[in-house]
Amino acid sequence: MNYLVDTHIFLWTIQSPKLIPKKIKPILLNPENNKYLSLITFWEISLKYSLGKIDLIGILPDKLPSVAEETGFELLDMDKNVLSSFYKLPKTKNKDPFDRLLAWQAINSKCILLTKDKSFIDYKNYGLRIIS
Repeated sequence: MNYLVDTHIFLWTIQSPKLIPKKIKPILLNPENNKYLSLITFWEISLKYSLGKIDLIGILPDKLPSVAEETGFELLDMDKNVLSSFYKLPKTKNKDPFDRLLAWQAINSKCILLTKDKSFIDYKNYGLRIIS
């Protein structure tokens, strides 16, 4: 199966594994699953780190891509077709641009999104598959 990991799940994986939901932990540990991390995640972390909204323990944002790969994540680039068709994702209560991009990328990449964020539920009507 193909899974796209939300930003907080990635951060918990590398800094606070005890916070990972019980449904998600076996998926991350199964070597047969393809676990993807969007490049959008690095932008989100870097932006929020620079604004003081995220604390990272013992690491700077620019080191996270190599940490992600060492931890078993494959990096999922933002495809030009996904970016240019983003307008097709209807607006919902969730206005977070990072969440919206991750949802659209998961839909178009045929990945199941791993998240604890309940605000993604509205995107299920548009093809998003979620495990939380």
